[in-house]
Amino acid sequence: MRLEDLTPGISLIGLEPSAVTTIVAVIPIADGAVQVIYKTPDGTLRERLLGRADEATIALATRERPWSFDGDGEAFKLAVEARRIDLAFLFDPMMAVHTSNVDPLPHQITAVYEAMLPRQPLRYVLADDPGAGKTIMAGLYIRELLMRADARRILIVTPGSLVEQWRDELYEKFGLEFRIFSRDFEAASPTGNPFEDHDYLIVRLDQMSRNEDSQEKLCLAAWDLVVFDEAHKLSAHFYGQEIKRTKRFNLRRTSSSSCRCSIPTVSTASSATGSTRSIAPTSCAAW
Repeated sequence: MRLEDLTPGISLIGLEPSAVTTIVAVIPIADGAVQVIYKTPDGTLRERLLGRADEATIALATRERPWSFDGDGEAFKLAVEARRIDLAFLFDPMMAVHTSNVDPLPHQITAVYEAMLPRQPLRYVLADDPGAGKTIMAGLYIRELLMRADARRILIVTPGSLVEQWRDELYEKFGLEFRIFSRDFEAASPTGNPFEDHDYLIVRLDQMSRNEDSQEKLCLAAWDLVVFDEAHKLSAHFYGQEIKRTKRFNLRRTSSSSCRCSIPTVSTASSATGSTRSIAPTSCAAW
């Protein structure tokens, strides 16, 4: 607004931050400079010296509707879509299925959505025939818990020959990026405890069961979810009335104390009895 257009009685914005002011008097000082006396909304009289450089910062105040609908439509659409995705699980009971690169079979959906999710926090032995897709079931369960904000830190314990398979399948099918624990991985940890540095980890069963120092570090980090693959290999052995607990079995029991909620155990159907001894019998679901 030009200085020559300033007259008593008009309302301006720019003289006061976030306020509309009314000009009371305009006093010319020199060429390109005027002294303005104005009134603030609370009735206080103030004055200010304006020059040509101030013309770009002041403007005539106009009355606008409280809901003008003149905002950025694309930004509003983006915000609404983000909110819709954030609340989608409330309306889509199988959100993980529809956001993953999998086509689950009916028995897999039944196991995850009808048996496991409604009953948590519980501990599970997920037992089924070889090739029945127990990894897919575990992946759907993990993905669903993450999308519902029921889990944040997840540990997967699996035989050494399957760690890459778990990592690749979780990334390709569910978009989850897990790190594989190793000695070099531990040495590169800034805190000295890689289990606390990373929320998604895969560890080798035998490497962890034989290393008490690593077990201690693992237990110091609280986990929301621990998944054991090939859990029948964690079985205890019976000799008459005596139970012989293996290092793998003890690892299973040790990790239970560091998990805040459910511990689903992915297992094949064979030799599942011994492994269930480390889980409360009344909280074990099997298929």
